[in-house]
Amino acid sequence: MNNMESVEDIILKNGQTPSEILNYMLNSGGFSGRELAEASVMLKDVIRGSGGRILTFPADIIATGARGIIVQLIKEKAFDLVITTCGALDHDIARTYGKYYRGTYFEDDAKLLESGFHRLGNVLVPVKNYGELIESKMQDFLKTKYGLKETKIPTYRLAWDIGEYMHDNSSLLYWAYKNEVPVIVPGITDGAVGYQLWLYRQSHKNFLVDVLEDETAMSDFVFTKKSLGALIIGGGISKHHAIWWSQFIEGLDSAVYLTSAYEYDGSLSGALTKEAVSWGKIKPKGRHVTVHVDATIALPFIVHAALFG
Repeated sequence: MNNMESVEDIILKNGQTPSEILNYMLNSGGFSGRELAEASVMLKDVIRGSGGRILTFPADIIATGARGIIVQLIKEKAFDLVITTCGALDHDIARTYGKYYRGTYFEDDAKLLESGFHRLGNVLVPVKNYGELIESKMQDFLKTKYGLKETKIPTYRLAWDIGEYMHDNSSLLYWAYKNEVPVIVPGITDGAVGYQLWLYRQSHKNFLVDVLEDETAMSDFVFTKKSLGALIIGGGISKHHAIWWSQFIEGLDSAVYLTSAYEYDGSLSGALTKEAVSWGKIKPKGRHVTVHVDATIALPFIVHAALFG
């Protein structure tokens, strides 16, 4: 209890930047507010450091305007490796060629279906801008890129090829291709893009997605870095894939979790950074923080502070 620091009031002033406000929050106590401020400091150190930098997120982020933040991080080469889900590819393709719309959580979902819309939280997805569009673009891409060639490809190469095909500045996959940032998708079959890959294979037996080659890329990545830091948004397979591979080099040195899940049900999505320490997935002396927050609230502030603060 020695050298205790007092709780300081936050003083707001006209013209303050997100970084300045977050600096106040570091000393304010204030529960998740302080954790958010700690996350911003840690994220800045990860992005500006010399170690390996991993970014993971689920698909839903790409369905929202926060997609622009993720794209900017890859455009700015703030991370060296991305791990995500098939749905992130789905939404990146769909939003590159079509539009999603703002809705509410209180829509009549039966009427939405009749009107030709899916609902993702408070985002409305036109049916014609999702499955139909993705099928059209993916089948054209697959035939144009691979045709009848013998093709055995890991998901990160596939993601780059899709990005090259789209060639659009708004696209996550385009900037991953442009900057050669691997996008690894362990659950590649779990989404619209994955279904199109399966459909294509029915008439092209020479085509194969090699997920084990992705694991080789993960192994090469973690074993050639002197340290590892990660921003882990949400949970699921993308979160676990990052921390799973990190355990083989005694764990992450720095980890920022943004999650709206809690640990009471034993799910990985709600598991805290401190639990990962017990598995050797984060180093016992590593820096880590879990922020319980909707990532669409937190990302604009902590990323702005990390890039421009």
